[in-house]
Amino acid sequence: MIEKRRGFLKKGAVLTAGLMSSGLAMSRATKMLLDSDMFFKISLAQWSFHKAIFSKELEHLDFASKTRSLGIDGIEYVNQFFKDKAEDAAYLSQMNQRAVDADVTQLLIMIDGEGGLGDTDDAKRKEAIENHYKWVDAAKTLGCHSIRVNAFGEGSSEDVGKAAVQGLGGVSEYAAKENINVIVENHGGYSSNGTWLSGVIKEVNLPNCGTLPDFGNFCIKREGWTKCLEEYDRYKGVTEMMPFAKAVSAKTNDFDDKGNETKTDYMKMMQIVKEHGYTGFVGIEYEGRTLSEEEGILKSKELLIKVGKALS
Repeated sequence: MIEKRRGFLKKGAVLTAGLMSSGLAMSRATKMLLDSDMFFKISLAQWSFHKAIFSKELEHLDFASKTRSLGIDGIEYVNQFFKDKAEDAAYLSQMNQRAVDADVTQLLIMIDGEGGLGDTDDAKRKEAIENHYKWVDAAKTLGCHSIRVNAFGEGSSEDVGKAAVQGLGGVSEYAAKENINVIVENHGGYSSNGTWLSGVIKEVNLPNCGTLPDFGNFCIKREGWTKCLEEYDRYKGVTEMMPFAKAVSAKTNDFDDKGNETKTDYMKMMQIVKEHGYTGFVGIEYEGRTLSEEEGILKSKELLIKVGKALS
């Protein structure tokens, strides 16, 4: 076993040297070695840089190259940062070229501000469904596999649930023609109740309609933006959502002196992810305030690699 391990390390060293001599970045060589040790790949949610993008310190079109500079291989867009470009073919072409130049994979677009697909008002829900069509088309152009949507609505859990089935079904039927998934994140309200959301997805019953479990978004009822009055068990929620997961969001806020996230047991959470046979990308979404955005992203990456190696 020791000799085999030495052989693997020797081959890895030769591989790295070869990649470096051929002009590929060290991060790419490191990625190839890391992939053999982990059951998942790492991506970066654009919201992790929302402060920098809103302040114009980082341009949307530079997100791909910035992600590559951090040694991360996949990118997850947020539609807020190119809100008026969904139907701009030239701009989407630029995004494609930037991704190719950075050697990153465009995975999904997180959609906000286009209406709640669980709206109990038929006219508003219909408008929300149609508002998402252009983002399905944009995702197709960018080579993404999914759009992330919201199942918001006002009313009883039963009424909003029925409306969400219709809303998600409407977008999913359109998206199926383009081979795009429609995935729902636990994003507050009823959607942060794993039982409710998994029940809605079962009722939709379409293969391209699924979930995007977020490790941290399980506040069902808030007072303002910061105080959570009612929180769903995050481990139970992720367990309920994983059978339908087509992406996973690794939310981080703060870290202890050992590099562990202070609110989420990542070993426990990623074990749940692994037990459900998930082998796709896990997207870093850093929302902390103590570290800079870049530092928080790198801390999150280190944590995922540590846990990924241990579980693999």
